[in-house]
Amino acid sequence: MFTDPISDYLTRIRNASRAGHRVVEIPASNTKKEITKILFDQGYILSYKFEENETQGIIKIALKYDKDTKEPVIRKIQRISKPGLRKYAGSGELPRILNGLGIAIVSTSHGVMTSKQARQENVGGEVLCYVY
Repeated sequence: MFTDPISDYLTRIRNASRAGHRVVEIPASNTKKEITKILFDQGYILSYKFEENETQGIIKIALKYDKDTKEPVIRKIQRISKPGLRKYAGSGELPRILNGLGIAIVSTSHGVMTSKQARQENVGGEVLCYVY
C-alpha cells in the first residue's frame, strides 16, 4: 500500500519517460485523472485513456517525445506537497515555474488546476507538483 499515490503517479511517468516507453499504465483515482487532463491540455503528453474495471480502473498515458532528438517532452516532474509536509499557497503566492515555461499543478477548492488558472480565479490551494 502506498502512502502517497500522487508521488507514485509522478514517479511512474518520470521512469517511463526516462526509459523511453511509449505508454505507461497507472492505477486511477479522480485526482490522478484531473492531473492527466492538465498534462494533456498543456501539451506534456500525447494522449490518455481511462479504462474502468470492477475495482479501481487504469489510466493509460501515451508519452510525448521530441521528433528530432527523441528526448521526452517532460524534462522534470517533481512532487512538492508531500503527506509529511503539505505546501499551501494563497492566490498571490502561487509559484511561476521557469518564468512561465513550466506549470505548477494546484489542488484548490475549485478543483485541480494550473497555478496560472488559480491566479485568474483568485484561489489558492495545495501545490501538488511542478512540471517542465
